[in-house]
Parts: sequence; C-alpha cells; structure tokens
Amino acid sequence: MTTTLISGGTVVGATGRGAADVLVDGERIVAVLEPGSTLLGAELAGSVDRVIDASGKYVIPGGIDAHTHMQLPFGGTEASDTFETGTRAAAHGGTTTIIDFAVQRYGERVEDGLAAWHEKAAGECAIDYGFHQIVGGVDEASLQAMRKLPDEGITSFKLFMAYPGVFYSDDAQVLRAMQVSRETGMLTMMHAENGPAIDVLAEQLAEQGKTDPYFHGVARAWEMEEEATHRAIMLAKLTGAPLYVVHVSAKQAVAQLAWARDHGQHVFGETCPQYLYLSLEEQLGASSEQWGAFEGAKWVCSTPLRSREERHQDAMWQALRTNDLQMVSTDHCPFCMKDQKELGLGDFRKIPNGIGSVEHRMDLMYQGVVTGELTLERWVELTSTTPARMFGLAGRKGAIQPGADADLVVYDPNGRTTIGMPVDADGKPTGRTHHMNMDHSAWEGFEVDGHVDVVLSRGKVVVEGDEYLGRKGDGRYLKRGLSSYLS
Repeated sequence: MTTTLISGGTVVGATGRGAADVLVDGERIVAVLEPGSTLLGAELAGSVDRVIDASGKYVIPGGIDAHTHMQLPFGGTEASDTFETGTRAAAHGGTTTIIDFAVQRYGERVEDGLAAWHEKAAGECAIDYGFHQIVGGVDEASLQAMRKLPDEGITSFKLFMAYPGVFYSDDAQVLRAMQVSRETGMLTMMHAENGPAIDVLAEQLAEQGKTDPYFHGVARAWEMEEEATHRAIMLAKLTGAPLYVVHVSAKQAVAQLAWARDHGQHVFGETCPQYLYLSLEEQLGASSEQWGAFEGAKWVCSTPLRSREERHQDAMWQALRTNDLQMVSTDHCPFCMKDQKELGLGDFRKIPNGIGSVEHRMDLMYQGVVTGELTLERWVELTSTTPARMFGLAGRKGAIQPGADADLVVYDPNGRTTIGMPVDADGKPTGRTHHMNMDHSAWEGFEVDGHVDVVLSRGKVVVEGDEYLGRKGDGRYLKRGLSSYLS
C-alpha cells in the first residue's frame, strides 16, 4: 500500500473550507488533519511514501460527471469518445467518476443492452464508472427487467419524451415505468421535450428551406421543454415516483421544477455548462470560412442552446445558487465535424446531437466562482458532493473524509487553462489543448482562471501537471445504492 500526504492546501467541501492535510493509505482517505498536527506522529511527512505540496491551492474531492455518453450510437454514427479516451480526458479535467448510460432500444432486451455496455467499458476506463439504464422500449418484459436493476448496482433509469422512433416513450409508457420507480426506489431520469411536436416544427422549417443548424434551436422551442417538464412532473406526482430532469436549458422549465419542489415533490434537475455559457445566437448561429453557416453544427445538442436575449443563461446560474437546480453534468456526447456532424449538411435534422465537455466541466464551473456566480463550496457541491448523494455513491465518493475513496484534485486558483484549438496567423490549427477524441472543441477560445494540477483516483496519481500517468483499466465499475435524497 502506498501512503500519500497532501499538505499545505485548503480543503474545500460542500459545507466549508479550511487549511488541512489529507492522508491517504492505499485507495482510501484515512485522516484529515490540522496543519502541523502530531496526532499521527511528529514526523508524519517523513513516514509516508510521497508528499504532495498543495500550498496556495485547493484540495477538492474528484469530480463526478453523472451524465455521459461514451460510444453511443446515434444519428447514423457513434459518439467519438471511447470509454478509454473519454475517461482519460475526464481525468485530465479533474473528474474521477462518470456515470454513463447503458442503452436498450425498441425490440431489444434491457439485459442485453446492459451487457453490451459492460463489455464496452470493462478494462477500458481510466477512472471509476457506473451506469444508468436507458429504457427505450417500455413493455412488460422491460418493466420486469427494470425491477432487477438495483441488484446490478443500477438505481436510476432514463426515459425520453423526445426522439420518436428511436427512444421515445408515450405518456402511458412513462406512467408504467414510473410505477416501477415508486415500487423499487429507483430514480426516474427524464429527457423532457415534446418530441412529436418538435418533429412537426422541424419538418415545417425544412420545407421552408430553413435547414441551417440555427433552426435546430428554433424547432426545439422552450415551450416544448416547459410543457414536457410539466407533464413529467404531473405523471411523477400521480405515481409517487421521484423525478430527475436531465439537461435543463429553459428558464420556464426551471420554474416548473421549482413549483413542484415547493409543493413537496421529490423532483430534481441538472443543467450543463453549455446552457450556462453558450447561446442560440452566438453558437448555433455561428458562421466560418470553412463551414459557412454550418459552423453552428458544433453546438447542436438537445435540449438546444437557448437565446441569450431571453436570458436563459442568467436563469440557470440563479437556479444553481438557489438550489432549484441541484447539479451540473455535461451530457458529454461528442461528434467530430468531419464525417459525423457533416452528415447534417443541408438538413439540421440529420446532425448528430451532442457536445463534448467531460474534460472541461470542473474548470468551467470554477470560472463561475471567479466571476461571482458561485461560492467555492457550491462549486464542490454541484460537481461532486451532490452527484454522489443523488446517485447512491455517498460515503465512497464526493467528500474528503476518512473512509472515502481517495479521489482528490489539487486545484491551482492562480493557474490558467486555455481551452480549444489554437490557430496560427493564417487561421490554421496548430494543435489542440484538449484530450477528447474530437476534431474541434465546443469551447474554442475559452480561458479559465484556474488549473487542475494533480488528480488522484483511488489514491493513484493519474494526472500531474499536464501529464497523464494512469492507464486504461485503472477504473472500476461502481455498484450504486439508492439515492441519499430519497431514503
């Protein structure tokens, strides 16, 4: 067993911060000590295998990204990050756990979908990982299979009110699945958009010749998100099921969630960095010399980027401060422009939906601390502590405390992180500053006033400086318990 002492830093948790030293023995945290403490001996630093100097820096629990899609088949292609490349990129960004989605489609068995995702991930991940279960075909067989998922350590499942013909569940199917949620204590996760109505709007726009990526956001109007969110809340109220709405982007949808929580429902919501920083006008409406108006395809995702003029972004930050939204995940689902996003040239409906952010979430949220949107403690709570509690990992992940896994990040507030694809004077790429398997970055040109210096995953240093020291297979599958917010 290797022993490590992280000394001189400021330990930040969801409830406070303070100068402390963290002692790691093997894979676990064994002590959090006052600086200079002699409780474990006067020469503790000399008795351990390694000392990491965190002077002037923050020591935080490793990030938990509870919404990723590695190797997801979608839109005629597959998400470009494998479990190997995606988790390695996550580690570079200070994320030490992901929860991905095993997929069952129409006509498939839930058990077979789960087995396929275990096969994809086993022995490949750089960090620890768990699964939610997508249920894309609600019938008697899948309902029976869902009841067995908690035995596999899968205590949450996802339904879609969008994507007819792919993942869509109608209201009757949603109701039946939520009844299983109520019986088992599993958490129902919901993609809340009115898919059939969106398809009509998208078809009408295409018939009018409005086919650029910008119109992806027009077709998926905020009314479609607000309506579906309300409908999901009502079905959850009727069944008594807990509800977690994913990738909330519209301020009107937040209002629905806040209303439900104020009236005593177990309803939760997440947003993503793209809905805090990016917009319909600036990104989906972007143009470039290389791609023309198709440049906006880089930012096609669902739910879509919202109008800055309507101030949805400001509302998302406020909701994070007031706890009307409880978490920030990424919905990491990356696609390259070449041969993937360009499948939708001339028709926004055919652009694979997704943005790559798993590497940047911790930095982008820290920038919110710098600009005064969040406190340090709320940063940790949103990105690590609440995900652990929400998805059955409390006690093991998300906090710096004795007995917890030694998933730790030394973060330098005086450092600087440049995100994107640097270009020379002629506008030609000179390299990339991200590690995701993508030919572009959704965050090109972003500068963050902070830097991930050291990352430990279960006590092993996997990133130091900008060097990756881990290997595929370091990560382990996590069998999760029920949500701490429901027990």
